[in-house]
Amino acid sequence: MKWFSLGMNVLAIVATASVVQADITIGVSLSETGPASSLGIAEKNAVTLGPKVIAGQKVRYVFYNDATDASTAVQNVKRLISEDKIDILIGGTTVSNTMAVVDTVAGAKTPMISCSPGPAVISSTDEKRKWVFNSPANEGIYMARLTNHMASKGVKSVSVIAVDDAYGENYTAALKKLVDSKGIKILAIEKYKRTDASATAQVLHAMQANPDAVLIISTGTPAALPHVALIERGYKGKIYQSGGGANADFLRIGGKALEGSYMPAPPVLVAEQLPKDYPTKKEAMEFVKAYEPKFGPRSMFASHSWDALKIIQAAVPKAMKGGKPGTEQFRSALRDAIENSKGVKGAGILFTLSPTDHSGVNMGGILLMKIENGKWKLEDHAAL
Repeated sequence: MKWFSLGMNVLAIVATASVVQADITIGVSLSETGPASSLGIAEKNAVTLGPKVIAGQKVRYVFYNDATDASTAVQNVKRLISEDKIDILIGGTTVSNTMAVVDTVAGAKTPMISCSPGPAVISSTDEKRKWVFNSPANEGIYMARLTNHMASKGVKSVSVIAVDDAYGENYTAALKKLVDSKGIKILAIEKYKRTDASATAQVLHAMQANPDAVLIISTGTPAALPHVALIERGYKGKIYQSGGGANADFLRIGGKALEGSYMPAPPVLVAEQLPKDYPTKKEAMEFVKAYEPKFGPRSMFASHSWDALKIIQAAVPKAMKGGKPGTEQFRSALRDAIENSKGVKGAGILFTLSPTDHSGVNMGGILLMKIENGKWKLEDHAAL
């Protein structure tokens, strides 16, 4: 009995230690290949800079590539949940891939922070979407910033060329809600595929009504395709991008055709140009100094996954009071803590989330930029 009692005590100590020292497991499913690879690679790069310890708990990262494919994204997330026992998911890169896994994470009661914008304004009774958060600003914030600038420049009419997927649909819908109040009329809405080799037909139709401006709603390098075609066809009006193309590859592929065009984007792209008293300039520069020496030119998309980690870091200490990593109690407590995040400073963005706002980015988190000499130039900004 003495040896039995001693053995049981040892087992109890080992079991207790394993629970106390359980790793926080962060699953990552991003688009490292496929049409959104210029976004997904940058997002993964930023995650590799993430903390190794949070609130005294070791952090384990598990990476998967969804290849910009929604079905692959679902398979990845199912595996991350069932085999890797993740506590939280970072991903996906695109709106389509994010929306494809909502049922999976909700069914497993596992929180996720998407690196893509999406319908972040939700009903508090939406039991599936309550598990999903977005580190980028929602489409309404982007389109508000953009239409404000259009109105200030005297734009009265606009044609839209949108990528034919959930991103294009969501941003076009957000635009439609705002244009009447700004005195802007939409003359045409043209669609193209991310994988299209040409957008000439869409460009010609968009130019036909002679709009004051053309808005391209797309992401990554595919956003450059209709932009270049507009210049090649002699369009002289203003050209706006929705914000989804804000990275170095977009600038490289678009080249001189992008000169003078406008795009809403997070502050990190122009961190050095922010006013000295900008509330999150320090954090924007922190990201730039960490990312660029290792991976090259900064990326808005990299900042999205960096910000996801900042939100997680702020939420974990609170979640630890509700349960240990690896348990449903911890995942639920982590979801609750994220939803109640207040004043979390990301790479230039201040996050204040709520049960009805799962992005928590206000107008100050998105600036209007102009492309000059192949670089981003701060056009205007609002207070955070």
